[in-house]
Amino acid sequence: MKNDTARTNADALTERSLAQTKPHEGPPRTDVGTITLHWATALAFVVSLVTGLRIAADALRAPFSKWLAPVLPQGEIFSWHFLAGLAVFFCGSAYVAYLARSGLVERNSPKKTRILAMRAPARLKWGAVNVILHWFVYALVIFLTATGVMMYLGYGGWWAYLHSTAAYVALVYIFAHVAAHYLYGGWLQIFRVFRPAPLAIAKAVRPRPLLVAAAIGVAVACGVAGVDWATRDTLVVARVSDAPKLDGAMGDPAWSRARPVFIRTQQGANLGGSGESLVEVRALHDGQKIYFAFRWEDPTRSLRRIPIIKKEDGWHVLDERAGLQDAVDFYEDKLSVIFSDNPSLGGAGATDLGTNPLPGKPMPINGRGFHFTTDGSYIDMWQWKASRGGMLGRVDSQYIGPPYAPTLDEQNYDARYQGGYWNKPGRSLYSYNFKFIRRNDKGPVTVLRLPKDWKAQVAALSKFDLNPDSSDDENGRWYMFDWESEPYTPEADARIPVGTTLPGVIIAGDTEGERANVTGVSKWSNGHWTLELTRNMKSDGRYDKAFVPARDLYMWVAVFDHAQTRHATHNRPVRVVTQD
Repeated sequence: MKNDTARTNADALTERSLAQTKPHEGPPRTDVGTITLHWATALAFVVSLVTGLRIAADALRAPFSKWLAPVLPQGEIFSWHFLAGLAVFFCGSAYVAYLARSGLVERNSPKKTRILAMRAPARLKWGAVNVILHWFVYALVIFLTATGVMMYLGYGGWWAYLHSTAAYVALVYIFAHVAAHYLYGGWLQIFRVFRPAPLAIAKAVRPRPLLVAAAIGVAVACGVAGVDWATRDTLVVARVSDAPKLDGAMGDPAWSRARPVFIRTQQGANLGGSGESLVEVRALHDGQKIYFAFRWEDPTRSLRRIPIIKKEDGWHVLDERAGLQDAVDFYEDKLSVIFSDNPSLGGAGATDLGTNPLPGKPMPINGRGFHFTTDGSYIDMWQWKASRGGMLGRVDSQYIGPPYAPTLDEQNYDARYQGGYWNKPGRSLYSYNFKFIRRNDKGPVTVLRLPKDWKAQVAALSKFDLNPDSSDDENGRWYMFDWESEPYTPEADARIPVGTTLPGVIIAGDTEGERANVTGVSKWSNGHWTLELTRNMKSDGRYDKAFVPARDLYMWVAVFDHAQTRHATHNRPVRVVTQD
């Protein structure tokens, strides 16, 4: 009796399914609302996917996305990625509202999947597979959104891994979605989303379903953007009567008056394998000068910026990626801070990814892209570089602006072209102890200076080993002063034994001009760097940002753990407000 009842129910379900899928006169069509939301969702989904893959292709080890890189978009990708994510919020909420108001909720009812366990035509079973795929993509979009939000808030690690894995699954889903619809109804089924038809009026249909759904979608998207804007961190530059003493330890009591902001950075090289670093920032001013304190996580004290080692055939740089301008093993620790009037994502909209983001200009040697602005504006950038003046109290004052005209050496790839990232007027105290290494150079480098006393220079390095993840000794010095060195000669070279390691940085004189307008004190202890720095509040030139009340700025920080370009960063800008 039970078997007869089950058979009767199965037959009834099959008959209903056949009735619902009975061919109508002419090719099948889809209602206007579904077509509109389908293509809006598809566009947002694809833009989010391809821009995300471009971002993923920038990673040091990303074989699949790098394989796709030639067909992926280039340029200012971050804003497009986040706008596409916001569009997904619109499409998702609008689609749910449209199904409810148009009486189409049963279209993807899970009950339809029961036909897979019954004896029914193949077409109906492929229809059930399509229902399963619809629910799968709903879950996938929710998962991508959740993991993407976590990354947007600064969490990397497993969140980044899960997000990128889901993106690859989404890429496969696109092909599975098209194939399943083809198997369900052939090309006519696929092309029905290009053939609009009026929505069939039934009792369940409520007035203006598409208009109301779009309004709900806009409200949700605006709400998400509003929550994001309202919850962004604000760094208040507190006014004090006495300037804090800068000791590299935040030991002055004045720092307790500055409310800290904590910034999660992620997706950097090294950093103990996590790629993440939490940065604490405080700021004060005394009416004349502004003072910042940064404290960030870094498991090792790294000072070895591309050292050189003597082998039987000459001097070689230790980092094999030095010619790519993308060292990730033997390099110094750095901290970069930028200030802009522009709160756009992706570092004020000045980050352009790809192998050729500036057609007509030299391509980035490391293939990663350039920093530059497109509206004629300038971004104030301060870079603390541990071995290039950082341990001597110097912070390199630089900027990001419109792309500059390349030099002849840069055009010939005998120097590194950097888009719109360059130095403020003045001179620096550091230079490199070897001639420029071209991208494909693998042999010995041309050394410029050798120590007058090589034994004393080696002793100045203090205790070290050739493990790039090891921490340098507190007393180690990985730069060579010009006065303790001499120009290279074969005779001086012959006195130095094979196996000797020397610094790759020469320090001569002092930083001067606008490039010298930021100074700081730094110390490393217990897995953290602390940097305190100061600059005049007013602008010293066209490339500086002035810190004045009633004029907000936006700040981003980037943490480099013995990496040349692969820094940990964050997407949401920190608002900087200067107290009167």
